[in-house]
Amino acid sequence: MKATARAGRRAASASAPASGDLQAFKARFFRALAHPTRIRLLERLVRGPRTVQQLQDALGLDQPLVSQQLAVLRTHDIVSARKEGLSVRYTLRDPLVGDLLDVARRIFNNHLASSRGLLRELQREARRDG
Repeated sequence: MKATARAGRRAASASAPASGDLQAFKARFFRALAHPTRIRLLERLVRGPRTVQQLQDALGLDQPLVSQQLAVLRTHDIVSARKEGLSVRYTLRDPLVGDLLDVARRIFNNHLASSRGLLRELQREARRDG
């Protein structure tokens, strides 16, 4: 009976993801997003597929920088590329990336609102003391 239970636990642990795999995936994913140019590219791609030229024009960036950052996003399966004639069209692999960017924007807004509140409080304090 004990041997059977051990064998069952071994089989279950062999099929279950190792502890920390999800966290490692999240860390790699967020590292891939951790560049202002990549965020700007993704914000454009949320609106629909774009070519490198379209992204360059929209963001006012040089082609090598756009291509380099798109390559990072491709390597991490965040965007995909499809050849269309002479150009390559990039698209988000998962539209939920747009939701993630929206949540990040709301978090930033909350932090900004909190900072504004602290600034107003400091200004009131300075007027009372002055």
